[in-house]
Amino acid sequence: MTDLSAAHDAAVTDRDRLAGRAYNGDRDLAARQSLYQWQRPRYDLPGIVANHLAAVHGRVVDVGCGNGKFIKRLRQDRPDLELLGLDIAPGILADVPGAVAVADVARLPLASASVDAALAMHMLYHAPDIPQAVRELSRVVTDDGLLIASTNSDRDKAELDELWVRAAGDVLGTDRGPARVSLSARFSLEKAPAFLGEEFDRVETTELPGTITVTDPEPVVAHMASYQAWADQHDVPFEATIARARTILEEHIARHGAFEIHCLGGILVCRRR
Repeated sequence: MTDLSAAHDAAVTDRDRLAGRAYNGDRDLAARQSLYQWQRPRYDLPGIVANHLAAVHGRVVDVGCGNGKFIKRLRQDRPDLELLGLDIAPGILADVPGAVAVADVARLPLASASVDAALAMHMLYHAPDIPQAVRELSRVVTDDGLLIASTNSDRDKAELDELWVRAAGDVLGTDRGPARVSLSARFSLEKAPAFLGEEFDRVETTELPGTITVTDPEPVVAHMASYQAWADQHDVPFEATIARARTILEEHIARHGAFEIHCLGGILVCRRR
C-alpha cells in the first residue's frame, strides 16, 4: 500500500502518537520484529550492520534506536566503538544498554561532524520532513563517515495488506475494506535513494528478499495487532478486523498447511565519496 494522504502522513509522523503510544514500550515493535523468525532466508541484520562498520572507529549514533537491537549487537561485537542511542520515545529506551538520550532526528543534539557513522534503521518514514532529517544525519557525520539506513519496499508483505482488506471488508459487510496503514510508504526502498542522494554522493542499496511461512496464525495476528497505535486510522473496527483476520488465517492454514508472506526490505549504505 502506498497511501500518501495527508491523514496518513500525519498519523505516521505524529510525535505524541509515536512517543506516547506506538513506542512507549517495546511490545509492539518486538511483535513486528519477531515475525521474521519464520522468514527464509534469515538475515542477521545487526551482523550485516556490524560488517558495514568494520572500518569505522570512534563514535556511532543510532538515531531512532528503538529497543536497542543494533546497539546491543554492536556493544558485543565492537566494544571499541563509542555508542549512543537516540529515540523520541523515552519508554522504549529503558532496556537499551549504555548511553541513550531522548532526541528527534529533526534536530539532533550533536555537533556537526561529530560522529563517524550514523544508523537510521526503519525510522526515517516517521520523520515529518524527510529531507530535513537526512540533512541532520548528514550534518553530524564526518566527511569520510557513513550513514546506514533501512526500510521496506512498497511491495513488502503484500499478503498482509490483502488479508487486512479482506478481513475489514468482512467486518464492514462489503467486498473489500479500507487499506491498513503503511509505515514505510513515505520512505520506501524505492523512494529512499532519492532522499539520501540529496546529501550523499554514493548510496548503495542491498535488497533482502525472503518468504515468511507460518503454520500458526498467532505470529501474524500479533504483527497486525502491533499497529494498535494507528487503530483510529483504519476506518474499520480494529479489534474486530484482527479477530476476523485470525479466522481467515486459521481457515487458510487448515486448507493449505501454511500461510506465506513475501518480504522485501533493504539496507542503504551512504557515503559522501
